[in-house]
Amino acid sequence: MELKEFVKIYGKKYSEILGIEPDNEPFKWFLASLLFGAPIREENAIKTYKIFEKNGYTSPEKIIMAGWDEIVKCLDEGGYTRYDFKTADKIIEACKNIVKIGGIEKLKEKSNLKDSLKNLAKGIGDVTVNIFLRELPWAEHSISEYAIISAEKHHLFFDKKFKKIEGMNEIEMEIAFMKLGRDFCRKGKCNKCPFPC
Repeated sequence: MELKEFVKIYGKKYSEILGIEPDNEPFKWFLASLLFGAPIREENAIKTYKIFEKNGYTSPEKIIMAGWDEIVKCLDEGGYTRYDFKTADKIIEACKNIVKIGGIEKLKEKSNLKDSLKNLAKGIGDVTVNIFLRELPWAEHSISEYAIISAEKHHLFFDKKFKKIEGMNEIEMEIAFMKLGRDFCRKGKCNKCPFPC
């Protein structure tokens, strides 16, 4: 498999998969990032976001009105059984704090955006924050360690950045190599790798 084909297959942005415009729909994208940030399969995160969307739970106010039990129910339906209570706590707390500050858009004005995002709720960590920031065109983010590990093996990461390749989106490259590092490199599954070194 060639690099461009690999990135095309594995590097699709999560926001595009869900039909979210991160810059225009920041809360929806933040909610999705919270779901993707849990130690759970991507398919479950996608399914769960769609359940939230189907029920109209795509604003902090609507999530708060729905209540904790209803959010747990949505999470269970999406496959978060082991993480349902903890994730529901995190989502509800974040929503309350987002309402309190007047919307997630207000965080754009903060000098330390990463810390401000983490402070929205207990349990929001670097993984969630980087997923959220990675697909915002104006924001800086830390590149995933998994992406760095796998891209370095392929000689595509130098001086803390990806090698520039004409016609290739750097964020899509990062997502593709993050998946490669997470699902294959770190598990020693090189013999099953879709893009071997």
